[in-house]
Amino acid sequence: MICAIAIALVSAFSARVLSQDTGSLLDLVKDTTAQTDYINNAFKSTRVINGQSIEMLGAGSLDFRILHRFGFINSGPGQFFGLDQASIRLSFDYAPTNDLLVGLGRSSFDKEIDGLVKYRLIHQSVGAQASPVSVVLDAGVTLETLPWQNQNIANYFTSQLAFYQQVLVGRKFSDDLTLQLSPTLVHYNLVALTSEPHNIFALGFGGRIRLTNRISFTFDWYHPFNSLLAQPFVTYDPTTPFQTYDALSVGFDIETGGHVFQVHLTNCSGMNERAFITQTTQNWLKGGISLGFNISRIFQL
Repeated sequence: MICAIAIALVSAFSARVLSQDTGSLLDLVKDTTAQTDYINNAFKSTRVINGQSIEMLGAGSLDFRILHRFGFINSGPGQFFGLDQASIRLSFDYAPTNDLLVGLGRSSFDKEIDGLVKYRLIHQSVGAQASPVSVVLDAGVTLETLPWQNQNIANYFTSQLAFYQQVLVGRKFSDDLTLQLSPTLVHYNLVALTSEPHNIFALGFGGRIRLTNRISFTFDWYHPFNSLLAQPFVTYDPTTPFQTYDALSVGFDIETGGHVFQVHLTNCSGMNERAFITQTTQNWLKGGISLGFNISRIFQL
């Protein structure tokens, strides 16, 4: 009888230990097989409208992009309310990896050549290594190729260079909503006045709201915390004060098969970070509104 009781107790204890070990093993297997799912398509383009977005190209992709801005409504009927005028930027962006993008562009505004590098430091994800946001580092350089206008000082190549650096922090809250913040620094090698800052600090805010499967409402806004007093690269003329405003753009993204078509309203003529952050001279409230569009065509190399 005692032996039977002892055998029963040992069996029960062994079953309990085995059950606990089995549970631990299952938990261990579960932990080691948990996956990380990355959140993509926060935006439908690598640019929100003017500014860069947290979205990246896939590895081996080449994005040929056309950015076009008409003139401003307040130019009046003589310029057909801006439709007789135009500013354009052409660019190629290439992604050697999923997290790295390099680009080169040419703008008719200030006849600039610009280059950029974007690197995704953190990718929004769920699962084993979850991250609530994506963080992208973006930096670029611009070169103005207009003839040197100030003959009183030496013309150095570096004098017509400007640089920008920014951190893009964004989150795709759902398939219908993405928001992004973009703290930015723009640096000028040369400014028109000794009293002017070489560094312009700004904060950008942008987002995307999905309306249908193929159409989204997008917006971006950049507020500089300090500004230039004179137009860069030219002789300062105190009779023509240089007044700048926040860069504000609103529009729609339309997906049409192999490319994304963006149509929007903006108060910017420039289409790189140096230009639209520090040289937006039009006021929305005074008719400084331009119709524009961006066309993005992706090629897989």
